[in-house]
Amino acid sequence: MTSPAFQLTINNYVAELSFNRPEKANSLDLAAWQEMRDQLVALGQNPEVRVIILSGQGKHFCAGIDLETLMSVALADTADEARKREAIRNFIYQLQDCISSIERCPKPVLAAVHGGCIGGGVDIITACDLRYCSEEAYFTIKETDLGLAADIGTLQRLPTIIQPGMVAELAFTARKVFGPEAARIGLVNNCYADQAALQKGVGELAQMMAAKSPLVLRGIKETLLYKRDHSVQDSLRQIATHNAAFLLSTDLAESFQAFMEKRAPDYKDA
Repeated sequence: MTSPAFQLTINNYVAELSFNRPEKANSLDLAAWQEMRDQLVALGQNPEVRVIILSGQGKHFCAGIDLETLMSVALADTADEARKREAIRNFIYQLQDCISSIERCPKPVLAAVHGGCIGGGVDIITACDLRYCSEEAYFTIKETDLGLAADIGTLQRLPTIIQPGMVAELAFTARKVFGPEAARIGLVNNCYADQAALQKGVGELAQMMAAKSPLVLRGIKETLLYKRDHSVQDSLRQIATHNAAFLLSTDLAESFQAFMEKRAPDYKDA
């Protein structure tokens, strides 16, 4: 499903989905936002994919929403002010849903960030399961400088990733956070020296993950997301119910057999 807005490659159960509008700093118009959602739905259903890497072509990771698209919504030609505001709310809902598709995708999604991760780009990475960057990468909640409060995920998800006081500082100031600081505050798991090292390092991690049971990968993602929004006791009950349903799998038997035979396990694709 490679398209003008995205470049897709699949190798050894790892899909790399790259924003492919480098001439626009990988900013996304409405069609591209919807395509991201469609791509993630398709990859989530593809038995040949176990892990997804989200990256960007060109100089930047993603510059968020295309400003022409934003202005077209803000300047919608309608005499009814209520209907205009309703259209804006529905537009926000659409973008929120596109980003939430990253969480709905049952497979782990790793963000590999180089260059700018701006505005909506930050919204996107906060919905990813893991985040990595290069030293020159920078992150900015740019909506503040545009006279907006970020409204498609950053202010809701980022406080579960980094310290809430730091979220407030970054949101109020829109200042740039470069790779080393992003690693220090926990925004990313690791900061690599350059883009080549980033691609290599994240690729190796993705391959390590893809060698695991796909059933287990999906279960871990579901459980971690559940815990984020629920108490420890509720989450303990959730994982007990989950494992009661899925523990006795062929993957479990294959894991034990492979261990006994001192070989790598060979799991079913689906």
